[in-house]
Amino acid sequence: MYRFLECTVEQYMTRQVKTVTRQTTLQELEVLFAKHDFNAFPVMEQRSMVGLVTKFDFLKAFAFTTRRLLPHYDELMNKTVEEVMTEAVVHVEPAAPLTRALQLMINLKARSFPVLHDGQLVGVIAREDIMRALKETTQSP
Repeated sequence: MYRFLECTVEQYMTRQVKTVTRQTTLQELEVLFAKHDFNAFPVMEQRSMVGLVTKFDFLKAFAFTTRRLLPHYDELMNKTVEEVMTEAVVHVEPAAPLTRALQLMINLKARSFPVLHDGQLVGVIAREDIMRALKETTQSP
């Protein structure tokens, strides 16, 4: 277990990150969620991350309200990521201890975090990455 305490986000993060743009439609996003089995995608504008869109954000677009009791599916699927994404995103740095990312996931009930270095997206750290680190660092050599 002591080896886990020495791990950093950079050692276990996913580096090849799939992203979307503000203009991605919910229809396109649904296909990406199914294809990649991710829970979230960073939203990029040029080279900067401007938000995050999750499956939860996607589902919120279909919530019933007093103004719209019966949403029109096709109309909603043509909405863009910009209309549903989360702009204020918690992120971690590559040099952060993995224990910090784990604690943030627990406290915020999050499945993953973007990893930013000098404001640039360099990866994503997910629950699966932390589980892999725990397994690798606690097994006997």
